[in-house]
Amino acid sequence: MKALTRLALYAAVAVAPDMGGRAAATELSNAELQRLVDERTLIRIVDQIDRAVDAQDWKRARGYFADRVRVDFSSLSGQPETTIPADDLIAGWAGNLKGGKTSLHLRTNHDVAIDGDRAMVKSNGYAWNRMEGNGEPLWEVWGTYTAEMVRGNGGWEVDVFAFHKTHERGNEWVKITPGY
Repeated sequence: MKALTRLALYAAVAVAPDMGGRAAATELSNAELQRLVDERTLIRIVDQIDRAVDAQDWKRARGYFADRVRVDFSSLSGQPETTIPADDLIAGWAGNLKGGKTSLHLRTNHDVAIDGDRAMVKSNGYAWNRMEGNGEPLWEVWGTYTAEMVRGNGGWEVDVFAFHKTHERGNEWVKITPGY
């Protein structure tokens, strides 16, 4: 099946709930198709950030971010929201998640809003870190992610990234101790 046909079929299914089930692939405008392509691209970016982090593929993770990123992990770290170079964000993650420390990040229930060349993806999230060495080897956290993105010549890039914790459990030592 041709890529455009697959996209049109996907688009018809994706918009059907919003249109009371009346949508057919032939009824979608180019703008509606572009919106659906953008939504799928934005969701893929946030999901791929998690995959890259869990694989400790820092070059790939860095590729999804603008040069400067406003970050807010205050509910996890107690540090206030700040704007930093994306290289520093990735270096922080790489310094924490290395060696014998592994992670698993999952997102679901993506809510995408697009306004021209700006977009926001909000998702429910779950993550765990595992590391042997000091009692229970697992720390888990639940919360919400927000990624704001800007579309440039190279495509969409994340320029705001936040996680707001709603619950955590497990060994705090695993959370705060860098891998070794």
